[in-house]
Amino acid sequence: MSTALITGVTGQDGSYLAELLLGKGYEVHGLIRRASSFNTSRLDAIYRDPHESGVRFFTHYGDLSDSGSLINLIRDLEPDEIYHLGAQSHVKVSFEIPEYTADTTGMGTIRVLEAIRASGVQTRFYQASSSEMFGQTEPPQNEQTPLHPRSPYGVSKVFAYWATVNYREAYDLHASNGILFNHESARRGETFVTRKIARAVARIKAGLQDKLYLGNLDAKRDWGYAPEYVEAMWLMLQQDNPDDYVVATGESHTVREFAELAFEHAGLDWAEYVEVDPGYYRPSEVDHLRGDPSKAARALGWKPRTSLPELVALMVDADIQLLDDELSGRRVSQDSDRW
Repeated sequence: MSTALITGVTGQDGSYLAELLLGKGYEVHGLIRRASSFNTSRLDAIYRDPHESGVRFFTHYGDLSDSGSLINLIRDLEPDEIYHLGAQSHVKVSFEIPEYTADTTGMGTIRVLEAIRASGVQTRFYQASSSEMFGQTEPPQNEQTPLHPRSPYGVSKVFAYWATVNYREAYDLHASNGILFNHESARRGETFVTRKIARAVARIKAGLQDKLYLGNLDAKRDWGYAPEYVEAMWLMLQQDNPDDYVVATGESHTVREFAELAFEHAGLDWAEYVEVDPGYYRPSEVDHLRGDPSKAARALGWKPRTSLPELVALMVDADIQLLDDELSGRRVSQDSDRW
């Protein structure tokens, strides 16, 4: 049985990746931060299905700022694969807490890499790199495109990207970068623009909200479906040699288009409800991201399968159902004292 360790396991990608690996017969360990409130709801599905987890899913308290705990955990577990997804991942927030973002997203990666080196464990390492590293460069962006980040988050991800390359070259680690473009799902955090839109559509349709305020409607992004993107992560660590891969759909759409599709799916006219609030603009904007996933298709056999209209419909339907369950009292928290 292969063993995997996932940092950021409570996030969107971490929860989908845990389910994928459990389905493949792995023993999965997740690193979680201690918090004063429950933050593990995305993992509920694993515990609701005993056949899915059995005794093969475990969580460990730790933090990317604590080198000692990382070294001890990796030494004790001796994981075959480490998926490093943990980060302060909100771009807008990174302008408000740049030092914390740099420490968690950038130095956190160094700490995990150094823990691997110091423990002497033979493992394969995946680094969750980001399309935000490209920033101002012209699309399409691929593995050879120069990096020009436009936020503290993007800068921190560039640091983590090159740290991964450096440890691969300096210490012969099987360390790969997955440069993932935007990927969404019903598990996306509510402060991210796609989920903010889907949630607002559900609330407006139910008569609980009048307006949706957004920032730059002209920003173009390459949006895919998160469960498909974690498959690419796994495929990278199954290769004989480590490498870096862009994971994207190859298409780009504006925030305006996403909003139009979301409201249209619910039978609403987006123009009646959406207003621009300059407060949501970033100090430096990223205008256009569109990835070239041809290397991932060629080397990994990976291709996206979900179109943008399908993705939008999936997210809107999920938030409408979630709101309906909350209003009817059918939604009951699955959190428990297991944590």
